[in-house]
Amino acid sequence: MDVKKIKVDTSRFGRDEITEINRVKLTPAKVALDLGDGSERGEYVNQDYIINRLGRPHRNIGLMYTYYPNDKEWPVRSSEAYPDMEVHSQWEYPYDDYFVYEGGLGGKLSGKPFEEMRDIRRHGQDVTLTLTIDCSCTDEQLTAIAKDLRTFGRMRLRINHECSGRWFTHNQRYSYEEIGAFFVRFHKILKKEAPNVETVFCSGFADQDGRMEQEDAFLEAFKEADVWSSDRYLALHFGWPFDICDDGDLSYAINPLDGYIKGIDGTIKRLREICDGKKKPFSATEFNTDGDVTGPKLQGLGLLKFAEYLKEKQPDWNYSMSMYQFRDRGRLGLEMEDPNNPNVGIEQPLMDDYKVLLNDPYFQPGREVVETLDISKVKKIPLRWGGAEDSEGVEFKVKLEKMPVFFDMELPVDMNLMIEVNGRWFYKKPGVQIIDVMSAFFSKDSIPVKPGEEISVVIFAPPADGENPETGKDDWAVNYRTEMKVLPKFRIRYEACKPNR
Repeated sequence: MDVKKIKVDTSRFGRDEITEINRVKLTPAKVALDLGDGSERGEYVNQDYIINRLGRPHRNIGLMYTYYPNDKEWPVRSSEAYPDMEVHSQWEYPYDDYFVYEGGLGGKLSGKPFEEMRDIRRHGQDVTLTLTIDCSCTDEQLTAIAKDLRTFGRMRLRINHECSGRWFTHNQRYSYEEIGAFFVRFHKILKKEAPNVETVFCSGFADQDGRMEQEDAFLEAFKEADVWSSDRYLALHFGWPFDICDDGDLSYAINPLDGYIKGIDGTIKRLREICDGKKKPFSATEFNTDGDVTGPKLQGLGLLKFAEYLKEKQPDWNYSMSMYQFRDRGRLGLEMEDPNNPNVGIEQPLMDDYKVLLNDPYFQPGREVVETLDISKVKKIPLRWGGAEDSEGVEFKVKLEKMPVFFDMELPVDMNLMIEVNGRWFYKKPGVQIIDVMSAFFSKDSIPVKPGEEISVVIFAPPADGENPETGKDDWAVNYRTEMKVLPKFRIRYEACKPNR
């Protein structure tokens, strides 16, 4: 429900503290951080909550959906379609128990996953959509999905992931050769109908003999894919939620960090060999250590050690990793879902460890100055949203006398904005006029401010409805453009209010 709108007197807001205005551009991080949000293990959590909890957006937010339109019970989620079916693992249902993809041929764009995709993009992040999909789908059905995704900018589509395994429906119904051929067919349709979408081929790792798992069956898929990917956890309780694991059980697995690093190194080396030397991006689209195995307090240790390895060795991997996931019913999340109320998350110790990475410049997008503007002549500023690693915004240098007690911003009321203040990010939706950004100074991981110091206030403008409008320009599918016609104003105070009676 929207808050009642009240016209606020903003006469005490001004621009006296602005010392410099720059047009700036986002550039890729050395190692990008993505985040899974919802799966068979947890519900989707809105981006307002996540960004407030973590302090900054991610490059990509991962969603997990399934599409089996030719099955009798479709489009009902599998566990709901078969509530009385006796199962002993997540993967025994007739089709994967992910959220249902409601688009496609004869579908609708008003429901899932499109409402989540819009939420992600309006908050300055790109989408990675994992879709387990029936390999018997026709070209007509696949073309309809491609057309669904045309307006969602530089997104990634992970098609039938973990396909070198045996657990998903695609592996139970189809051969490895059929899965590889389906990926290639769908990839080519996407390149024709939705070239804004990068395809992700997620299979396995290199074997002891140096060859990829199912290498011959998947060779053409490896060559066609835009991004290579493999899922492996440092520890995973794969029997969840059907048992509670204890030491020595056979329902969990541990992958020591050294072996994990060696596995990625050998995998990427082999993929380059069999793909004519091409160096494609590699994404660990599901990465975590399961607290069911390690316990909550030690869960983040492997993550921090791996981060130190990446910073120290800087391997030639063109690497990104996705934390799986934000909120989980088990212990694979930054929060654990409260069993009494799925809308409530219980923060885990992993949250603080993960924030170490989020606040490390090595894992953050870069920013470069494109142009310094003449403050006295600035009337309007062009803004371009091309995605989380390629966008043009505006930076205001603001001089502070000392640590503020109040810091409010008045912003163009009609604009959809992502705002970074002193290293912390805030969202402003259309219709909101004033944003309180004091948490950039009082949160426990905020950057201290010295007297007389300049800080940066940086603003970007993603599309307000999360989609790129079809403007007819050649680059409309990957670039959304707008203008800031009214510059922000500030109310900065250094003392609390004194008694007035």
